[in-house]
Amino acid sequence: MIEDPPLLTIKNLTKRPATEKVAAIAKASTGVVVDCLGGRGAMCSSIKPVNSDASRFCGVALTCDAGPADNLAVFGALHVAEAGDVVVVATDGFKATAVIGDLVLGMARNCGLAAVVTDGCVRDLEGCIATGLPCYACGVTPNSPARNGPGSVGFPVSIGATGVESGDVILGDRDGVVVVPFERIDEVVEHLDDVLAAEAALDAQVAEGLRMPEFARAVLDSDRVVWRD
Repeated sequence: MIEDPPLLTIKNLTKRPATEKVAAIAKASTGVVVDCLGGRGAMCSSIKPVNSDASRFCGVALTCDAGPADNLAVFGALHVAEAGDVVVVATDGFKATAVIGDLVLGMARNCGLAAVVTDGCVRDLEGCIATGLPCYACGVTPNSPARNGPGSVGFPVSIGATGVESGDVILGDRDGVVVVPFERIDEVVEHLDDVLAAEAALDAQVAEGLRMPEFARAVLDSDRVVWRD
């Protein structure tokens, strides 16, 4: 006879980025960080801030897999989370019940979390907003989950078509949520100043009346463009 799985399986977070590197990434927008990653890294656009006025965050990912219609794993994550962490809750994209409500989000705030991100739904929207804690989700429904498990904490998950591992850096703003894999944190930090400088230079040109960037003008003036009457 196959034994029932444990209600929760929790893996200790063994890799944690240096505080100063998280702080460096926190100063940038999601768009700048995506550019540092080569143009990709954001979760799907269906994962949106519950409150656009309290959407910006940056922290270290702590993953949990709650599965559909259950949130026992969320409490496991709260138990092991450190201040500044971002709890990333995978639900297999299940939207018939919420996985987070205002009380759980308030507990997350009390634990010092930077944010909660899920591919599931939330409930108690007004209360969630009142917590002031950034929260991203795929929707809102009054339906409530069970707390039966099984679930896991600390293992790799897929959320919003993006893989996330505990120890990654997670950044969010009104544009969405970006995942910086642990092994690419140094790369992103190294390129931040260059990308920010390029953005600032182009911003200044646009403010002065720029109508077309040079790379686009070069293409339009080349023999790679065919004009038809």
